[in-house]
Order: sequence, then C-alpha cells, then structure tokens
Amino acid sequence: MNPFFRKSIFAQAHCIVLHVCAVFALATSGCSMILHAQPVVLRVIATTDIHGNYLAYDYLAGRDGSGGLARATTYVAQQRAQRGSDNILLLDAGDILQGQPAAYYYNYIDTDTEHLCASVLNAMRYDAGVPGNHDIEAGHAVYDRWTRQCRHPIVCANVTDTRLGNPYWQPYTIIQRGKVRIAVIGLLTPAVPKWLPESLWSGLAFGDMLNAARRYVQEIEEKRLADVIIGVFHSGVGRADEDGVSAENATLQVARHVPGFDLIICGHDHRQFNERVRCDNGREVLVLNPGARGAAVAVADLTIERKGKRYRVTHTKGELADIRSLMPDAQFQRMFADQHDALLRFTQKPLALLDTTFSSQDAFFGSSAMVDLTHNLQLRLSGADISFAAPLTFNATFHADTLRVRDLFGLYPYENRLCTMVLSGHEVRGYLEKSYDGWVRPMTSPTDTMLRFRPNPLQYAEGWQRLETSSYNFDSAAGLCYTVDLRGRRGTRVHIDSLSDGRRFCDDSLYVVTVNSYRASGGGELLTDGAGIPKDSLQSRIIGSTTHDLRHYLMYAIATGETAADTLHENGQTMLPAFHPTPHVNWRFVPSDWAAQARRREQKWLFEE
Repeated sequence: MNPFFRKSIFAQAHCIVLHVCAVFALATSGCSMILHAQPVVLRVIATTDIHGNYLAYDYLAGRDGSGGLARATTYVAQQRAQRGSDNILLLDAGDILQGQPAAYYYNYIDTDTEHLCASVLNAMRYDAGVPGNHDIEAGHAVYDRWTRQCRHPIVCANVTDTRLGNPYWQPYTIIQRGKVRIAVIGLLTPAVPKWLPESLWSGLAFGDMLNAARRYVQEIEEKRLADVIIGVFHSGVGRADEDGVSAENATLQVARHVPGFDLIICGHDHRQFNERVRCDNGREVLVLNPGARGAAVAVADLTIERKGKRYRVTHTKGELADIRSLMPDAQFQRMFADQHDALLRFTQKPLALLDTTFSSQDAFFGSSAMVDLTHNLQLRLSGADISFAAPLTFNATFHADTLRVRDLFGLYPYENRLCTMVLSGHEVRGYLEKSYDGWVRPMTSPTDTMLRFRPNPLQYAEGWQRLETSSYNFDSAAGLCYTVDLRGRRGTRVHIDSLSDGRRFCDDSLYVVTVNSYRASGGGELLTDGAGIPKDSLQSRIIGSTTHDLRHYLMYAIATGETAADTLHENGQTMLPAFHPTPHVNWRFVPSDWAAQARRREQKWLFEE
C-alpha cells in the first residue's frame, strides 16, 4: 500500500475519533450553550415578592410554611441537574426584605451577622436581582448592607444617586453563558416617594421607567454588549389603558413602547401574568409575573440561534410553575438550621396575656379595638391631638391566649414609622371625607349596600378583592367625637362634634395630627386629594417622626403593660401583663339601624361567603 495513502487513512481516522470524542464530551457535559451551529435553550427561572419567605416555616402562624425560597431551591436544583448549570439563569424581581419576621429580625434585630436573605440568595446562586419598594422601606442601612452582602449584582436603571448623578445601583449586568451574552436590566416603580418618607430614600431620585429602559436598551444594542436582553422590573403589569411614563405599574408600557427586550419578568402587584405583548415594532415580548411569596416561579425557555456573527432569540415559551407541593431542599434546611432556631426564639417570645377576642373585621363597620390599639400607641408616642389609622390587616382575629412577638406582625404588618404633622380643622375634615368616600356608598334606604364593593363581588375568591379600596386606606380618627352619615355624599358625611377631651373643634384652628409614614408621604391621597395639601408641601408639614417602626414601639408597649391594666399574670415562670384591647366608640355610622342591618348582611359577603 502506498505509504502516503496509508498515512492519510490513519489521519482521517484520527480526526473522526477526535470529533466523536468532542461531540460525546459536549453531549454529556450539559454545557450546550457553547455550541455554535445548533439552537440552544436558555431556561430563565425568576422569583418575586418573596416578602421574607426564605425558609420552609411560617413564623407568623408558627407552623410549616408553603412556597418560598426553600422550595424554589429544590426546583432550581432539579433544573440545574437536568439541564446543566450553564443553561439556567436565576433572577429575582424585588420585595424580598419585608413581610415575614425572618426579614424583620435580620433587618433590625441581628444586624451584625450576614443578612439571612443575602445568605439564602448566595446559597441558591442567583445571577441578578432588583430592589423593590418594600426593600427601600427597610431604610438605607438595611438595603445598602444587603446589596454589599449579595454575591450577585443588584441592578436598577431608573434610580439615581443625586449626589453623583449616576445610577445608585448598576443599571444592568452582562452575564456570559458560553458564547452568548445576556443583559439583565433592572427597573423599580417610580412611585416610591408617594409611599415612603424621604429619610428612607435620601439621596435617591426615582426616574420614569420608559425613559430608563430606552436609554439602556439603546446603549446595549449600539455597543453590541449582549445578544439577549431581559428586563426584570419591580412594577406590575398595569392596565391596558394606563398612560404616563411615571405610572406605578408600567410593565405593559415598557413592553409595548421599548423595542429590544426578549423577555420581561415583573412583580410588585402580586398578580400572576403569562402573556405575550406586541411591541410597537411588531415583535412580541413574553411577560411573566409569578405572583407573591414563592407559591410559583416564572419559567421561560429562550431558544437562541446563531444568525451571522450574532446570537438571537428565535422563540420563547413561558409558564408559571407551582412549587408548593415540592419538599424543601434538605441540604438547604441543614444549612440554615441555626438561623431558624434564632427566629423561633424571637417570634415565640411571650409578651402579654390577651384576655379577650378581637378582630380586624370590626373595623369596617365602626369603632374597632384593633384600630384603636394603633390609635392609642400613636397618640401616646406623639402627644398629638388627633390620630389617623386604618385596619392594616384585612382579616385577622386574635383569641384569648398568650400574645407573642409573631402576633404583632398580624396586628401591624408593615414597617411604617410615625410622623407628626400640623393640619387645620378644615384639612382634618377633608381628610376624613376622602377616607369615608372610599369606604361607603351613599344609601337611600336600609336595604342599600353600605360598603363600596366591586360589581359582582362574590366572583372574587378573596374577600379583600371584593372591595374597591384596600383596607389600609380606611382611615378613622381618634381624638375626635364624630358621626358618619350613610345618607350623605362626600363633603357632607362627616359631622365632628368635638375633640375627645371636650374642646370645641373648629375648621380654622390648627391641630397636631399623627399618621404613619406611608400616609405622611401622600399614600392613599388622603392628605393630597382629601385634605388638599399639595404633594410637594407634605414634607414641610411634618414636625417630627420616630426613629423606629411602629411595630417596635407596639412590642415594647405591650410587653411593659403600657397598653393595659397594671395587673400581671404568671405564664410559666414569666410574669406577663394583661392585655385587654377595647374600642374607643368615639365615632359611629348613622342611622344606627341602617348600619346594623348592613353589617349583618355585608360581613358575610366579606368574610363568610
């Protein structure tokens, strides 16, 4: 045989063997993202609005929890094992530092160790995250510390450091998967200043989402920084007809009017969503929202093909995967066992002996012991003439038993601070008129509906969804004696007899008023649309505020017996104060018989149907 011919055969055979070995290695490695000629599939998994549900335990209820990051860990581990880690992208869309006591404890109690949230996200190997409005609510010290401790980038393109003029967080990050470059752009609802006092976001400016999205999509495309662009927004889908670049829920507006996104993950409104939205350029973008507290995760498969010298997304498919039936990851549970034990000790600590049953259900129909508990605390802390407060928990009942730290998260679920302001009597009256106008309808007979229900309310599964207005905007007042006429319309409903100490109430007089920080910042529009105070004047009306959240003071007041009689009861070896909340009965609906009939009828619609 010709030696040259024999050598060529051996050379060809050697090349074939090398090729087969290479193909086999790629096929078994799970790293399909490095292939060039064939389409590859990148699976994006996303969480949002976890609200402190990190571990597989509900510290509010004192029992095993559902959903949450412990179960998301199981799902993500399964996907990485099946598809290879290089084919998975893990993202979060914000509101993760508030809700369960697990977040509160590491926000404000144990501030020396690494924040549990950062530890969990690092263990799960997140690729990027976005801050939410409730994360900003925790205050600079908390979210700045958390940002430093997270090993993945926190991205947000529309929040600016006013001192430097640069984005406070990096606007986007570029993630490499083999030869494919993925840009993740973060956005946060610009409505944060409407809800939170400036002390919590000092030095920050919140820009509109559309302009920020346009700017950074254009930058990424012009510089050819990425092949795939994913938006992660802490802003809800909004309404189809909503306009305005600074809308609270602007995800649909960005999807429709900012070309370039291959996928958008959103959160904030707790509304599950899985739809394709047509952009102005005719291309469709997949928009996913998995809802709240880790009951589900958003899952998107992006098919990526090489087109000339670039990679392009040629197909997308999305689903919302329910993970509540999954078992929490055992290794994850062991990893955070010490933190779990610390949280149990904190949340199960007894504070007082509750000797009566009280419920937030009462608050919709008149003076309420639960709301008046907040009024009492606010008046004592501030020394104000008048307190405004609402039922922050729509449906919570507390029975006679030991009251523990965990119960305070049901009594007062938010990390609001307390603000003291100066209002005229005329402004106080307008505030109350606005509040009750969102609460009750004008009645012409005792058979009319009293509360402002949505049309066909019983079609909604949850009672709170049946009302036009959220319960946390149903403000009543303490420090005043007044009635609310169910037959009147806005401007004529509220009749103020006097202050509770007997002083005459005058529209022209000035009063010291205490409200929570959400309300003082304009939340619910009771101060702006109701009292008629311009938004940009609210800050100048504030004459004082607390350094801690109201739950902190409530915890202390109950534990020290400031909220009740001076009697102590033995609970094991601990002497606990008695706790007996009672309503002020300083206001009522009239006619009383109309209100009584409405309560018997409408309480069932809200809580029993």
